[in-house]
Amino acid sequence: MTVIEVSALHKRYGRRTAVHDVSFTVDRGEIFGIVGPNGAGKTTTAECVGGLRRPTSGSITVLGLDPQRDRAALRRIVGMQLQDSQLPDRMTVAEALSLYTSFYPDPADWRALLDDFGLAGQRGTEYRRLSGGQRQRLSIALALAGNPRVAILDELTTGLDPQARQETWRLVEGLRDRGVTVLLVTHLMEEAERLCDRLAVIDAGRVAAIGTPASLVAEAGAAHRVRFRTAAPVDPGPLAGLPEVNDVVCDGRTVTVTGTGDLLGAVVSVLARHRIVAADLRYDQAGLDSAYLTMTSRSSTGRSEESA
Repeated sequence: MTVIEVSALHKRYGRRTAVHDVSFTVDRGEIFGIVGPNGAGKTTTAECVGGLRRPTSGSITVLGLDPQRDRAALRRIVGMQLQDSQLPDRMTVAEALSLYTSFYPDPADWRALLDDFGLAGQRGTEYRRLSGGQRQRLSIALALAGNPRVAILDELTTGLDPQARQETWRLVEGLRDRGVTVLLVTHLMEEAERLCDRLAVIDAGRVAAIGTPASLVAEAGAAHRVRFRTAAPVDPGPLAGLPEVNDVVCDGRTVTVTGTGDLLGAVVSVLARHRIVAADLRYDQAGLDSAYLTMTSRSSTGRSEESA
């Protein structure tokens, strides 16, 4: 079932186009990511979906509702965690959750949210005294105050330390387990690769690619790398002749092989066949970071050719 449908979305601010012809769908129970660099149009797109900004053109539906025409109904089914959300310094965790749940006709149990998000010990703590990780957990809990069917989360781990980031990721995965459909905005490729079932790569307001993290890496043809040392210099010919190999660099006894596909298996097979003992072998598999750079480079090249 399609929960969110965005079609030919455009958003302009005066002469500047922030979002240009963006289209995607999100299915029920998905964590769908919108990724890209700062200023790419990610937050603008998410805020249009959540009804906070009016599109210049194009159409958006969320569970059949128009975010502008059906704004009141949308508020009852969508929870949002905004990039720059802030609470009064002296408001306690319990006061914030109690207040937010009072806004909805069928709210979540705010005491249960305290437990679910590990905030029971901070129920009487003022907002100003919360750590970054605790603020993020509270922010997500507030987004769920109305028992939403859709959650929009914008840059929720920016500025967090690694431990707090891992904790927040587990909370987002828990939303999917609750049956909540999640639209996740991030510029962190590691976060997208960990959490997202599918994602849209947006570059300068345009969609560069859509797919699962694995399919985008495969589509981009991002290179893997195998590096090892040998007891004596080796002939790079057998490795260079492999169909999976793009390049072989020999620096004394250190060999670096880059390529695609099952690069590691192909290299190991050649080493075994030629009885070459590889020491300190290291395999760096291409990830979403590499694929993203490849896809946005292609996108930028295409725009340059269009304008030429």
